[in-house]
This record gives sequence, structure tokens and C-alpha cells, in this order.
Amino acid sequence: MKRLRHLALAAGLGALALSGCSTGSTEDGGDAAASSATTETDADAYPVTIQHAFGETTLTEEPERVATLGWADQDVAVSLGVVPVGATKLTWGGNDTGSSDWFDAAVEELGGEAPVRYDDADGAPIEEVAQTRPDLILATNSGITEQEYEKLSKIAPVVAYPEAPWTTPWQTSLETVGEALGRTSQAEEVAAQVGEEIDQAKEDNPDLQGASMIFGYVATTDLSTIGIYAPQDPRVSFMHDLGLEDAPAVGDAIKPGEFYSTVSAEKAPELESDVFLTWAESPADMEKFARDKLVGQVPAIAGGHAYAEADKQVAMAVTNPTPLSIPFIIDEFVPEVSKAVQGS
Repeated sequence: MKRLRHLALAAGLGALALSGCSTGSTEDGGDAAASSATTETDADAYPVTIQHAFGETTLTEEPERVATLGWADQDVAVSLGVVPVGATKLTWGGNDTGSSDWFDAAVEELGGEAPVRYDDADGAPIEEVAQTRPDLILATNSGITEQEYEKLSKIAPVVAYPEAPWTTPWQTSLETVGEALGRTSQAEEVAAQVGEEIDQAKEDNPDLQGASMIFGYVATTDLSTIGIYAPQDPRVSFMHDLGLEDAPAVGDAIKPGEFYSTVSAEKAPELESDVFLTWAESPADMEKFARDKLVGQVPAIAGGHAYAEADKQVAMAVTNPTPLSIPFIIDEFVPEVSKAVQGS
């Protein structure tokens, strides 16, 4: 029932995108269909200039063929009623088509066509992106390098991340993509709707409010180190949205400019927090973490206040919170975090 509810919510964002607008899915005779656009742009939306890590990008008119990079911008575009012609394949945690269930549900609600999927395992797939013939490339929460940005800019205008790769909060991506697509007012509506969902989740999970956390990474293949995600990481910043706070140990471990760090497992007893969150390859991994002579000394793990997510689809959603995936996170992940805080 939970999954049905979160898919309904994802589709509901698509319905919000449809309100008060005419449909405009068009074909241009190319290899990929033009982006489906079911919403109208704001009056005086263009020209618009968007600042980002590699400079600024000016758009003079509404794009008709939008391609996305990273694992979040395709969701953001669809939440605003625009289905991209190309999007990154979700190679970890995605469904059988390299997509996500919430994205597919929203695209179906919009009556759009699934985008071409390209793999970014070896960096930005520049040739594959070019084949979709975009007139805008969205990469607000991606890992593109400056060299890749320059190459992509020869294909179409590129809107990159504002500061650092892979660290853009969902709110910032939504605002930026809204500007690029000429749908700022729509982005504000979507943000308000998602905000209501988050507020309800906070009300439903009071134990999270003010609880200190460490969002870490532990692998059974190497228990000599413990990874710690920085406050800027989207999965961590979303936990902040829900009311959790960083444990002091996070600030001690993360150096200025770092967005992820590791500490020796010998320092495990110093990693004090109300809850410790991490990933797992199998449900049995947490038991292995707890039995380990070093990792098992992390106070939250030793005290039964830890949770390791073994479902890759859930883990992928938490790693990349978006207006479409947040209802799924609230249904599938947040209750487990609450249980871990309580020690149940």
C-alpha cells in the first residue's frame, strides 16, 4: 500500500503540472521525440541568465528538446511537466529499464514518452547526449567536469551545478531547473507541495526532531575504515529537512572543502550520535557490522540505534532526493530511521 501511495503522489505532481495548461508533445522527425511539455512558461520567463560553477548560461527562449545528466534532473524536469528527450541511465538501484518507478509513473501521467537513456559510468556520455539533439542540457546535480562542460556546451546550453558536483539540494535543483524551463511559479508550487509532505513526515516521526546523526558508509569487504557523508551531501541535507542534526563527530571528520571523508575504524568509539545510518549489500550486513571488533564499537551500532538500508531502489532514492522520489523516501526509509532512533 505504501508503494501505491508514493506512486500516486508522484503522479499527483504530474497532475499539478498539468493544471491550467495545454499539452504540447511534438515530433520533429528525429531519432528521439521532442521533449513533452505539458505546462506553459511564465510570462517574461526569457531571456534568463543562470549562474553556475562554470560561469553563466543565458537562455533566450523556451527549450524544446531537454537532455539531463546526473540522477536527479530528469525527475525535476518531469515534476514541472517537461519530459526530457534523454536522461542518465540509473545503473544502481534503477528498475529494469534503467529508470525509476516514480519517474515512469509521472511520465505516464503526463502522457509523455520515455527518454533515451545513456550510461555515465565513464563520465558524461557526450556523444550519446549529442545524438538526442538537445537545445538545453540540465546538469544541476551531476558530476560533470569543466572539460566536459566545455564539450557539452558545443552541443547546447548547459546549466551545471551551482557550487560542487553531486551536492545540490533538491530545493536548489528545483529552483534552477524552474528558471531554465521558464516555470519558476510552477517550481514554487511543487516545492510547496513537497514541503507539505515533509512537514507531515516530521509530525508523524517526532523522534527525529533534534536527533543527532551520522550518515556513514561501511562495507563488509573492508571494515578498517568508516566513511562519513558531509552536511552538503543531498542525502544528509534531506535528513536535515526531516529534523535530524549532524553529530559533532561529523564536523570533526570533514575538512573544509570535503563532501565525504573516512576515519579509521579504530576511532569508532568517538563517533557518538543518536543514530547511525548506512547502506548494506544484504540485510545480514548490519549484524556483521555489530559483531566487528572495531566497527561494532560505534556507539549507535553498539546500542542498537543504527540502520543499514539494503534495498538498492530505496538507497538510490535517498541518495538523490527529488520532488518525485521524496514521497517514496518518506514511505520506505523514514520509518526505519525513526525505529533506529528509538532503538527498536
